[in-house]
Amino acid sequence: MSPTTRPIRVLVADDHPVVRRGMTALLASLDGVEVVAEAATGQEAVREAQLKRPDVVVMDIQMPAMDGVEATRRLTALLPDVAVLVVTMFEDDATVVSAMRAGARGYLLKGAQQEEILTTIRSVAAGQFVIGPAIAARLLGHLDPAPVPAVPFPDLTTREREVLELIAQGHTRTRVAADLALADKTVRNHLTAIFAKLGVRDRTEAAILAREQGLGGGTPGSGP
Repeated sequence: MSPTTRPIRVLVADDHPVVRRGMTALLASLDGVEVVAEAATGQEAVREAQLKRPDVVVMDIQMPAMDGVEATRRLTALLPDVAVLVVTMFEDDATVVSAMRAGARGYLLKGAQQEEILTTIRSVAAGQFVIGPAIAARLLGHLDPAPVPAVPFPDLTTREREVLELIAQGHTRTRVAADLALADKTVRNHLTAIFAKLGVRDRTEAAILAREQGLGGGTPGSGP
């Protein structure tokens, strides 16, 4: 740390004395971090944060006299410049989401490596949003895959779709035959199948329906 760089001021909130002291000792050993206060309850965390104005509050979730989620909600309302980093044993999705909605800027599981904790503290102090990799991977696993766009006229064969695309562009039957290197009779057979599947009477109705579904887009042509 540069001599001119102010250390990141941290408040540690955890109801277990051994865990709290262990976290305090760990943070105090990190370059560029200064532990300015400790709290054993959510209420103490809110009070001490208002008194000491830390840059980051390392917050446990399960604490008496106000849990970490509610303490986070109150802190972010009272002191929006103070970043809350949740460090807890709780990794269920509902808890993660509740903490994030309350305003936490970061979420790590207890047991994270020293370097990860330091990097995350620096990141949230700088205004970034950080979720530990183990939690992020599981949350991403719950996301639904991107919906596959619906294909218009799924009953059509690939060749019939090609014919319909050209018809929607306004091509004549003769032009369709030439473009696809098909016999005129073959194109007529494809059109008969297309009309039946689409429930239309002729090329004009087929072209209109196809354009409504995003096919075509060319300049309409003349009839066969």
